[in-house]
Amino acid sequence: MGLDINGIRFLLYCRKLEVDFTRTAMVGRQQYLNLSKNNLRSVFESFGYKVDTQQIDSIFNQTNGYAENLLTCLGAKEIHSFDKSGYESATHLHDMNRELPERFKEQYTMVLDGGSLEHIFNFPVAIKNCMEMVSVGGHYLAITPANNFLGHGFYQFSPELFFSVFTHENGFELTRMIAFEDGPDARWYSVKSPIEIRGRVTLTNSVPLYLLIVARKLARTPVFETTPQQSDYVTLWHHESVCPGGDPSNAFPLITKKPAYPEFIKRKVPASIKRSILRILHSADSRFDPRFFCPMDPTTSVGPDGCP
Repeated sequence: MGLDINGIRFLLYCRKLEVDFTRTAMVGRQQYLNLSKNNLRSVFESFGYKVDTQQIDSIFNQTNGYAENLLTCLGAKEIHSFDKSGYESATHLHDMNRELPERFKEQYTMVLDGGSLEHIFNFPVAIKNCMEMVSVGGHYLAITPANNFLGHGFYQFSPELFFSVFTHENGFELTRMIAFEDGPDARWYSVKSPIEIRGRVTLTNSVPLYLLIVARKLARTPVFETTPQQSDYVTLWHHESVCPGGDPSNAFPLITKKPAYPEFIKRKVPASIKRSILRILHSADSRFDPRFFCPMDPTTSVGPDGCP
């Protein structure tokens, strides 16, 4: 993808969280998307940074639309980019479908995926490579597609994936997950963990939705020694082993269920109208449900859950 105004906002937010940009690696050489100098100045100022025309020109022009000068402004001293092809003059050519060479492991204080991993077929290898590139105490950052990106890449991702990947067992903690619908004035929402809310984090919407990921590396630990499993199934399996034949809904009461029709609708209403009612009920139930999503302002919110 690349860095649009929300991508810039995300990097400034991460700088506010004291993410260390000193040794930065980009998966794919990131470019600016649909961004003007006025946009750039405005988003910097919204985070309390005063920038003059010369600084904006330097960020915007001197690297032909690529993000190196922006990252330098955020504290980067060394910036590398990784790609399978040399068409964008990446620093290192490596196919992320394949295991990362040892010389790149634990070399970076920050690794940024600005929208590349959804295009890589062997996602488990690619995300493992990124995790192994991060030095202890460093961060993995991602801007990644969720709903309504059909055809954009191989994959669209759910919150559950990243909550299951960035665990203590894999040497990480997921410190922030944020969702927003695409647009220059997008409202951001902190996303709760499926384990925390004891249910699936769901959302039905009609415009492109992004996830923003901030994960910190805690320790040098073998990644994916234990294969991640979806949390609600793990709970159900555990419940079944403890209480064979028991009601699984008691173990995970918030698992999403289809809304029931009132009896008169079952008897009288045509099937096509029933389907419309079901869509309305489902949308009303799941669109930024406050059980799962907490509105936040990235210029002021730095608490542990992304909310004031």
